[in-house]
Amino acid sequence: MFTEIQNREVKIALVGLGYVGLPLALAFAKRCRVIGFEIDQARLEKLRRSEDPSRELGAEAFNDADICFTDSLEQLREARFFVVAVPTPVDKCNQPDLGPLLSATNTVGKVLKKGDYVVYESTVYPGCTEEECVPLLERLTGLTCGVDFKVGYSPERINPGDKEHTLTNTVKIVSGSDAEALENIAQVYELAVEAGVHRAPNLKVAEMAKIIENTQRDVNIALMNELSIIAQRLQINIYDVIEAAATKWNFIRFSPGLVGGHCIGVDPYYLVYKAYALKYHPQIIRAGRFVNDTMGGYIAKKLVKKIISSGAQVVACRILVMGVTYKENVSDIRNSKVVDIVNELKDYGVTVEVMDHFADPQEVVHEYGIDLVAAPSGKYRAIVVAVAHDAYKDLDEAYLESLSEDRGFLLDVKGIYRNKIHRMHYLSL
Repeated sequence: MFTEIQNREVKIALVGLGYVGLPLALAFAKRCRVIGFEIDQARLEKLRRSEDPSRELGAEAFNDADICFTDSLEQLREARFFVVAVPTPVDKCNQPDLGPLLSATNTVGKVLKKGDYVVYESTVYPGCTEEECVPLLERLTGLTCGVDFKVGYSPERINPGDKEHTLTNTVKIVSGSDAEALENIAQVYELAVEAGVHRAPNLKVAEMAKIIENTQRDVNIALMNELSIIAQRLQINIYDVIEAAATKWNFIRFSPGLVGGHCIGVDPYYLVYKAYALKYHPQIIRAGRFVNDTMGGYIAKKLVKKIISSGAQVVACRILVMGVTYKENVSDIRNSKVVDIVNELKDYGVTVEVMDHFADPQEVVHEYGIDLVAAPSGKYRAIVVAVAHDAYKDLDEAYLESLSEDRGFLLDVKGIYRNKIHRMHYLSL
């Protein structure tokens, strides 16, 4: 399979062209023939104009790329090596939602042929590929995995907004349903990933490796959030504490903050789900999720208490929230915990205005029912800088004061203005 792909005799298909699928599709397309399959028509139109809907890649990324963007099953059928890179969210009860994954698998199953390969990149719980995806492919095709087709798993390692750690310079984990599959899949990925690949012994190891990358970060951030709450009650600043502790060589530096997005705020729930199925109750992982999921409400309550203690009226006061994406310098609003701050403030009768030049206003309305404002207007009792976009880091106190009522409040979630605010009421985690 690898030789045929390398010689451009066989096409690779990427199913799902979001943050994960598009960079991989374009990287492959520099070295081989690629089909980019996408069912979202608006996204498809942008891709055909060499535009990244996620605004992560510039037009130059599409140059010299041997790729066809399509939603046609007939064109998809031309591929022999399929990579599935669709979202794997959780539902409102924080249970794994495999709908997009199984839908994509169903699509691949309609065109799968003897000798084909299917590699999954979507984040799943250990065992999901073999327990859910492979049986579906076998039912749809009448083929047998390992005999008629091969399967692999290679967890995505895309970090939106990160221009330093990219697809090509980050080691890629690969796995296969047998030794032959592993070697072919590894060689194919080596075409696109300059840093090389790590060959995992089986699919479950590769699946769990992805899960624990983000679960580890989730638990560590939860610890810092909890320590931040304790520091507040001690009337000291957690960032001062972190700077002091970081002078020791073996201190691992994590910072408190909101944990949203499609990875850290979601992946641990997949592991929790599988752990429960194995009759184990993962207490540390669950505790970390609880702390991080409640931080938005905690931040809003903290601000309301400060406003009340100043003698001001909370009901009908105006508050500006700057930033609604799940992290800095990206357009992704999935699972944004800034929304928890907004909703909690509204529950107190506060008039909240939200702005974010990165976010798509229509997406924000559709997903959260929040109408973004293009720019600040009038005076605000408080300003919440919820996301550390680069554009916000250079704002000085004079500008923030110009938006505020007399001695207004500034709640700096990420601590980007620490030691820079002297006249306003300053709050941070």
